[in-house]
Amino acid sequence: MSAIMSQRNNDSYNQRHVLPNGESEEDLERLLSEGVTFDEDTEALVQHYTSSPLSTIDEEDDIEDAPIGGDLQGALAVFAEAAQDMATAGVELGLGRHFACADFCNQAAEKAVQSVAMLRFGRRMAYNHDLRALGTSVNAPPDIRDALETLTPFHPESFYAETPPEEADEVISAEQASTYIQTARTILRWARNIVLHA
Repeated sequence: MSAIMSQRNNDSYNQRHVLPNGESEEDLERLLSEGVTFDEDTEALVQHYTSSPLSTIDEEDDIEDAPIGGDLQGALAVFAEAAQDMATAGVELGLGRHFACADFCNQAAEKAVQSVAMLRFGRRMAYNHDLRALGTSVNAPPDIRDALETLTPFHPESFYAETPPEEADEVISAEQASTYIQTARTILRWARNIVLHA
């Protein structure tokens, strides 16, 4: 009996929280947190989730809660790019391309922070490959700024200044690359909680 009631409550929740394009918030959260598979057309998915408004402000809504100058659609699009980069980082790790994995973790983290900037300021922040400074510009908490600093060295321009490209995958072990994936996921979870709950 409780399973039936639970299912009814779930159905009721999903009926109340359906986006204008027919998808549920749960589907969108799954896509943003887990990324996409090779079977999915990523261009179509990004277009699908960014072509129609995900929320509108009715007269009853508190307009003061809406970010001033923010761009929710832009924030969601940039966050979707971050999720794609996270999926690619996992693929690169599986292929043994450890630097490419770390590089995609760096890119995913940068795009996650930029998605918060889009939501809060309506534009991407100026970026000079210092992820910690980028995090500071959007008021990221100290633990997120520390995580961002961990991934900063893996921008190719910076990394290749110290390491020849042919040695890049040998300098980073699989264990380190796996740790960088976890670090990037922490940053994406932080950004997701801001962008998806706007």
